[in-house]
Amino acid sequence: MLAFDDLGIRFGGNQAVQGVSGSIQPGIITAIIGPNGAGKSTFFNLLSGFYKPTSGRISFENRDITGLPTHEVVALGIARTFQTTTIYKELSALDNAVLGHRVRTRSGLWDALLATGRERRETQASLEAAHTALARVGLAGQAQVLAGNLTQEAQKRVSIALALATGPKVLLLDEPAAGINPEETVNLTRTIRELAAGGLTVVLIEHKMSMVMRLADQIMVLHHGQKIAEGSPAQVSRDPAVVEAYLGGHAAPHVREELKADLEQEAARLGEGHA
Repeated sequence: MLAFDDLGIRFGGNQAVQGVSGSIQPGIITAIIGPNGAGKSTFFNLLSGFYKPTSGRISFENRDITGLPTHEVVALGIARTFQTTTIYKELSALDNAVLGHRVRTRSGLWDALLATGRERRETQASLEAAHTALARVGLAGQAQVLAGNLTQEAQKRVSIALALATGPKVLLLDEPAAGINPEETVNLTRTIRELAAGGLTVVLIEHKMSMVMRLADQIMVLHHGQKIAEGSPAQVSRDPAVVEAYLGGHAAPHVREELKADLEQEAARLGEGHA
């Protein structure tokens, strides 16, 4: 569905992403992991059109989308959220989701001023899409609440609903569980799994390894902007290059200890031996 070949980007003398090749398979959950500074968010920015690559090619459903601007990428069916929640806190949850659907509408200023039939039809379509998106993330009962008055977890769900309202085929989630507690993480994990079960292709960046190991069907590991491993959670958890990238001094001590415990626990659970 989404493929990338020799993908790279340079910022001055810094090669943030280099020679990354691979593909995202439809209908599954793919996790992009790696230590801090590995190039994960930069990689997302390339896929979603926020950055233009300095090398390589990106294709979506066999169409070359390399260098397309963000709004065209979204219109084709690739939506994303951000690590820092980017929603309009002064608007309701519903109005945030409505804005997401506007990428699918064609009415303009004169349509709005004259209240044309097209404007009325598209406004109704946007409201329906927004309500559906909020229901999919468990916020149907909070549609009229100001986004800024919602909990941190609910605000993250609003940002996902905004992305869903664009009508994506691929949803890119950048650290969806950042800043929320373990119980909220479990609930959000369930929601993401339900989205994938409904046919949506999901790609996520996440540092909470227990969440990744239990959610992802496929994992790609980046380190220093390069892909160092790819495979199932069981395969990746035992990969020496992955263990070295996380435990070889590149991550903070608490991250290393948390990851080591997660990898050992997951390997034991899967019956694949210890990391």
